[in-house]
Amino acid sequence: MTPRGRAGWLPSALLLLQLPGCLSLSGPRRVTGIVGRSLSVECQYQEEFINNTKYWCKPPCVLSWRMVETTESEREVRRGRVSIRDHPASLTFTVTLENLREEDAGTYWCGIDVLSTFDPIFEVEVSVITAPATASGPERPTGSPGAPTTLSVPTWSTASAQETPDPGQPPR
Repeated sequence: MTPRGRAGWLPSALLLLQLPGCLSLSGPRRVTGIVGRSLSVECQYQEEFINNTKYWCKPPCVLSWRMVETTESEREVRRGRVSIRDHPASLTFTVTLENLREEDAGTYWCGIDVLSTFDPIFEVEVSVITAPATASGPERPTGSPGAPTTLSVPTWSTASAQETPDPGQPPR
């Protein structure tokens, strides 16, 4: 194989690690949150990355533009309204965006820092909507005043965080 031939396959093979949906890292493809509330996204990784730094960013993601990244297992790291926590026992990390704003909508990446190669990433599309109005006025979260509510997000890649209400349940 000529050097030119080798160079032709190498970038393609390394680029595979960055393709959304790569098997090294997975999570929800789309999530929806409500203005003023919190949204959590759970990303799952393979055991080989248990000791690597995990991060959350808006592409393009270069080291200095990461919104938040883990520093050690089970410790929450917070930067402004965004936090991240690695859960090595379940091979997941959770990113939480608090006090959502409409401008938080967009494409984000769950990523894993891997030295000497491209980082595995998983692309997540975040949508932010205003709370639906009800006949009695705007919907209010339950719990203590000012406390954020969290939408649970399934970890399979075809799910959306916006769930269809159960018709058997009475409205709030």
